[in-house]
Amino acid sequence: MSTEFFLGANTPAGFYSLYDGLIDLDTAREVIVLKGSPGCGKSTFMRRVGALVAAAGHSVESILCSSDPDSLDGVIFPGLKAAVVDGTAPHVVEPVFPLAVERYCNLGAHCDIGAVKAHRADIQRLIRAIRPCYARATRCLSAARALEDDMFNCVLSGAALDTLARRARGIISREIRPGSGAALTKRFLSAITPRGLLCRYETAHALCPRLYELNDDYGLAHMILSPILEAALAAGQEAIACYSPMNPAHQLEHVLLPGLGVGFVSSGRLHAHEGKPFRRLRLNACLDPEPLRRLRVRLRFLHKTERALLGEAVDALAEAKRIHDELEDCYRPHMDFASVNRRADQIAACLLQEA
Repeated sequence: MSTEFFLGANTPAGFYSLYDGLIDLDTAREVIVLKGSPGCGKSTFMRRVGALVAAAGHSVESILCSSDPDSLDGVIFPGLKAAVVDGTAPHVVEPVFPLAVERYCNLGAHCDIGAVKAHRADIQRLIRAIRPCYARATRCLSAARALEDDMFNCVLSGAALDTLARRARGIISREIRPGSGAALTKRFLSAITPRGLLCRYETAHALCPRLYELNDDYGLAHMILSPILEAALAAGQEAIACYSPMNPAHQLEHVLLPGLGVGFVSSGRLHAHEGKPFRRLRLNACLDPEPLRRLRVRLRFLHKTERALLGEAVDALAEAKRIHDELEDCYRPHMDFASVNRRADQIAACLLQEA
C-alpha cells in the first residue's frame, strides 16, 4: 500500500514540524538522514529507494513537502521499520541514537564543490530573497486565522455544542471497538502549498474503507473529532491524528482508525472532498439558524477576506518556490547523479537485505 502525508506545514506561526514523529525510534531498525544542498537530488533519491522497496512488495508512506508537493521530504517503510528523510532546514533532523538507529547519508559528497563556489553571489542573493516570501505567507496566514476564529465565535452556541457532543457519542457507540493497544501517530493530511490548499483524501480512503465526511464551514469538525480520538485511544486502537495547518497545535482536521477500517475527514468552504464517503454529516445543520441569518453579510465578508488572504499566502509560497528552483539550478549541473543513484540502490538493497 502507498500512502501520502505531510509532516511539515506552512502555518500562521511559520513552519510547524511533526518530524519528531517520523518513526518510533525505540522500535526502528534503520533511519537514513539525508544531508546536502538544494538541487542535490534528495527527493529523487527517496523516490528511487521507495520504488525499489515497493517493487519488493513492501508498503511505502511518502512524506510530501509542503513548500513543493511534487517533492518528497521522507519515505517510511512500516514493514521494514525503516525510513529515509531529508534532514535539512527547515525540518532539521538529527540522530537521537547515532549509528545504532540513525545514520547520515551526505549527498554533497557527489557534488563538484569548486564549481558550485563560482555561483556564490547568486546563491547568497537567492537564499536571502526566499526569506521575505515565507514571512509574507506567515503574515497572511496569521490574519486568515484571526478571521477563522471570528467566524467560529460568531456561530457557536451552547446548544450547538450539545448537538455536536451527541453526534460524537452516537458515532463512538457505533464505531469504536476494543483494540490490542493504543498507538497515536500525528500527521498532516492537508497543507497550504504553492499550488493552494491540498488535502490527500485518497490516503484516507486507502486506509479506511468506511469514511465519514464531516462537512462544515466554521471549523466545527474538531468538536466531533476530539472525543472520537480520545475514545479510540482509550479503547486501545491505533489512531492517526491529522491536524489543521491553520491551528496545528490544537485543532484536529481528520482522524483515521486503520485498525477499525473507519476514518473521519472534514471538508468545507476551503477544500472539498471529491470522493464518495460512507456517510456525510452536515455540521452546519447543528447551528442555530438565527445568528447565521442575522450575521449573513458579516460572515460573507469574513469568508471572502479569508480566501483573499489565503490566496496571497499561496502567491508568496509560489514565489518562494520559483526562487528555490533557481537556487537548485546553481547546484544541479555540478552533481554526479549517476553516483547518487548508485547510492540509493545500495541503501534500498541494504534495507531489503536486513528485512
